[in-house]
Amino acid sequence: MNRFEGRVAVVSGAAQGMGKAVALRLGAEGATVIAADINGKGAEATAKEIGGKSFGQQTDIGDPASVKALFDAVAQKFGKLDVQINVAAIVPFVKWDELTFEEWRRVARVNFDGLFLMCKAGSDLMRKNNYGRIVNFGSNSVLAGTPNMAHYVATKGGVLGFTRALATELGGYKITVNTVMPGLIDTEGVQTTAHKDAFGFVDMLQAIKGKGMPADVVPAVAFLASEEAHWITGQALNVDAGMARW
Repeated sequence: MNRFEGRVAVVSGAAQGMGKAVALRLGAEGATVIAADINGKGAEATAKEIGGKSFGQQTDIGDPASVKALFDAVAQKFGKLDVQINVAAIVPFVKWDELTFEEWRRVARVNFDGLFLMCKAGSDLMRKNNYGRIVNFGSNSVLAGTPNMAHYVATKGGVLGFTRALATELGGYKITVNTVMPGLIDTEGVQTTAHKDAFGFVDMLQAIKGKGMPADVVPAVAFLASEEAHWITGQALNVDAGMARW
């Protein structure tokens, strides 16, 4: 399929994991992808793998100046934005008794403040053409109340509410805003934390057994980012093998 032929897409967190998998899928279906990541070399590598006019840009999504530079580059090169996938996030493992305000703010700066900055800049570009697809990454931890990550769960709960509100704000411009809520996914980031040891427990809770991989999440994201999903907005879609059923 070439559902994204002629489309311009920004994908944050595109250097690895689910962000990279999404960027590669959109590129394979015809999109020109701007791969954004704090890891600039990783972002450039992803864009190079996609080819064409795609490019990577080092971006700290929690920094207003960095986000502005990203979307200024998109506007200058292409004059439009059709698709925005907000994947970038910090996935911590911190016990409640060890959670400091500094750590709370570190995670909130990226996971929530960064989402606001990205959506604000991206939607401004989309509104110029009265078209857009925004897909935010939440987490089924919001439903599970996963331990040792209270600040992460809080920010992902914020993503859920923000998505619903933003869908209302942008619907008049034919811009849809939705959230995907993955379960535990085997990514490079997860493998650096104690979450890597939780796959066996999560498997017991899933309706469909197995270890979640980035490729398992990508199809849902690609659908919500496509023209086919024009009548779907303000929604949250669990992509977790039926671990959370609501």
